[in-house]
Amino acid sequence: MKQSLIHIALVVKDYDEAIDFYTQKLKFELIEDTYQPEQDKRWVVVSPPGSNGAAILLAKASKTEQEAFIGNQSGGRVFLFLSTDDFWRDYNRMKAEGINFVREAKKQDYGTVAVFEDLYGNLWDLLELDPSHPMAGR
Repeated sequence: MKQSLIHIALVVKDYDEAIDFYTQKLKFELIEDTYQPEQDKRWVVVSPPGSNGAAILLAKASKTEQEAFIGNQSGGRVFLFLSTDDFWRDYNRMKAEGINFVREAKKQDYGTVAVFEDLYGNLWDLLELDPSHPMAGR
């Protein structure tokens, strides 16, 4: 049997501002932006450049209950993990783009990592895994 995660839903306030942040600031690719008239919503998918892993479904909050979780989908913990093949290239580019790093770069046993916020305050790890790590190269 083979299975894989293909999308992770991220609740956002507005489709266009989220697309702008992910494609312009993080340099993600816009994979799909399709209007679904029967539900009056859009199916918006973004993915890191060159990725063959899970993509992010930008899901606009449509209820008051959902709006409360914008920017805090994981209760203040790091929610998403962006792996890179060159930490310092991406870290410096992201800082130049004005990305807010809430924990600066640090070398750990598993690799180099820093924590940043997306446009709504969700926390992400930017990390370059040590080549010996089990997830390195995946």
